[in-house]
Amino acid sequence: MTEPWRSRAYVFPALIGLGILNHTVLTGSRVTISLYALSLGSSTFVVGILMGLYAFLPMLLAVAAGRLTDRIGLRKPMLVGSCGVAIAAALPCFVSGIAPLFVTTALLGISFMLFQLATQNATGMFGHPSERAKHFAMLAMGYSVSGFCGPLVSGLMIDQAGFAGTFALLALLPLIPVGILSWNLLKLPGPRPVAEDSAPGGVAALFRNRHLRRVFIVNALLAVAWDLHSFFIPIYGATIGLSASRIGVILAAFAAATFIVRLFMGWIARRFSEFEVLAAALFVAATAYALFPFVKEVGPLIALSFALGLALGCAQPMVMSLLHNIAPAGRMGEAVGVRMSIINASTFAMPLLFGAVGSTLGLAPVFWSIGAALAGGGFFARRR
Repeated sequence: MTEPWRSRAYVFPALIGLGILNHTVLTGSRVTISLYALSLGSSTFVVGILMGLYAFLPMLLAVAAGRLTDRIGLRKPMLVGSCGVAIAAALPCFVSGIAPLFVTTALLGISFMLFQLATQNATGMFGHPSERAKHFAMLAMGYSVSGFCGPLVSGLMIDQAGFAGTFALLALLPLIPVGILSWNLLKLPGPRPVAEDSAPGGVAALFRNRHLRRVFIVNALLAVAWDLHSFFIPIYGATIGLSASRIGVILAAFAAATFIVRLFMGWIARRFSEFEVLAAALFVAATAYALFPFVKEVGPLIALSFALGLALGCAQPMVMSLLHNIAPAGRMGEAVGVRMSIINASTFAMPLLFGAVGSTLGLAPVFWSIGAALAGGGFFARRR
């Protein structure tokens, strides 16, 4: 029998809309916090610490949060996450200086992780399993919109209203999801207890599944490529003398490309296997990162960012579809939590590592080392 929440056509589009609002805060805050920290005289290493804090608590708590969504349902984690996003974005409006930015990034990371886990879990439950790739592509298209709007609006707001005005605008956006979820206006899935016949062994059992393990490794590489783009472009742009608006345009070009490529995900999925798409995405991303140090003009930087967005934008729906198809029954939230924990471990460590390297050796070795790792991942994904 069809569950009531599934039979309501407006629920899934509304869920995407709430995700766009919260994700706009996340993507906009990355640009705003990076440039604010640099304006206060912070080093590349300090900016790396700030960006790493987005992932620190999610790295530790994502698996537990995934199990929680399986046990208590999705509305409460989404509500708590939305409240946390609003509070985190508002904090720098009331306390100036570098210190509140550390709290803001840590709280934004854990809050958005709670919201995103529940959203991804709900997306995998909508419709027939054969439609999962399409549904995840739709969700990803929504995040492409916010990925475009967040950096662009933040860059323009910084130039026009300053950092305090930008943080104030970002803090207002999550109040819409808070209101909708508080009044329970969306009928979301309830608790999903673990099935009696599901695979035992906790997280170790998930890693022993060689198909799941392969998905986790490839997805971690793609996540590094994605997150470090948002980390390094503001730093690289500031190094070569670009304004905040131009940096925002470069980041927005990446997001626009992810949206465009996801319009054709149905066509891509019918003609290529998941791992063929993932291997191609890794090779294109490797090439883009290898070329970044040689480009110092806005136009070519926009082109490279756009190409990188095309590659990485088509990968995420494929990864999520594979994950939901392979994960053991009744442990979907836990599997998604493991994936997110691995991603955030990389996201936490890489800005610290490459921030330190960038401070001492410059940014070119950072771009080239990332490119080499992605190229290796491309050959790994092609293995049959």
